[in-house]
Amino acid sequence: MVDDKKGYSVPSLEPLTILGIDPGSQVTGFGVIKSGSTLEALDFGCIRPPSKLDLSERYLIIYNGIEHLIKKYQPDALAVETQFVYKNVQSAIKLGMARGMVMLAAAKNKIPIYEYAPKKAKLAVVGTGTASKEQVQRMVQSLLKLASPPTPEDASDALALAICHANSNKLLSTLLARKK
Repeated sequence: MVDDKKGYSVPSLEPLTILGIDPGSQVTGFGVIKSGSTLEALDFGCIRPPSKLDLSERYLIIYNGIEHLIKKYQPDALAVETQFVYKNVQSAIKLGMARGMVMLAAAKNKIPIYEYAPKKAKLAVVGTGTASKEQVQRMVQSLLKLASPPTPEDASDALALAICHANSNKLLSTLLARKK
C-alpha cells in the first residue's frame, strides 16, 4: 500500500506478501503467497492446538502461531475469512475468538487486515461462490503451480483468501491507475 497526497492508502502494483488465514478453534489454516506478475506460494499449513487444552490455551497457541508467521514472512497484508453463523451459536463464538486472535496479532504488528466472505474467496479462485472444497483445492493448485492440491482444506482455504486479496488489490490498482 502507498499513501497518496491526501493521506489515503492506495493499492500498489509492487509485489506483495499476503498472509491468508482460515480461522478455527481446532484448526486454523494459513497460506502465505507472493503476488506480483505471478502468484507464488511461500508456505501453507495449519495451526492445530491440542483439543485437550482449555480454550484459553488453544487461543494463545493460535495467537502465537500467527505472530510467528507474521515475524517470519513480514506480510504486507493479512486476508482473513469473515465469520458466519449457521446454527450453532457456541461454535460461532469459538470461531469469533479464533478470528480475534488473528486480528489481534495482525493489529499488534501493524499489518493491514482485509476480510473476505467464503463465497467471495471461492468466486475469486474458482469463478463461482458455491464451489466445493475439492474445486477450491484444485484451482489453488493450478493458480499457484503446486505439484499437488494443498492439504488440508483449511490451508487451501487460507491460500484462496490470499489469492482473493491479491486479485482485489490488482483490480483496484488497475482502476486507480486508469483514473490518473
